[in-house]
Amino acid sequence: MSTTKTETKTCAACKYWNAKKENEGECRVRAPQTMVFRVDEETQFETRFPVTRSEDWCGEFQER
Repeated sequence: MSTTKTETKTCAACKYWNAKKENEGECRVRAPQTMVFRVDEETQFETRFPVTRSEDWCGEFQER
């Protein structure tokens, strides 16, 4: 029986990831997403990049 070493390429090593805290950051592979919320009877819109943890991963990884 042979074993194969698999390396997971995580957000922390991706060129699209922008660290904000020790283990948390923004994924900037796509445009920011619009969020809608209410404040004082008015509708507010805001855009934000998705927040991910440093150990998360996806299929869009690009080496730094």
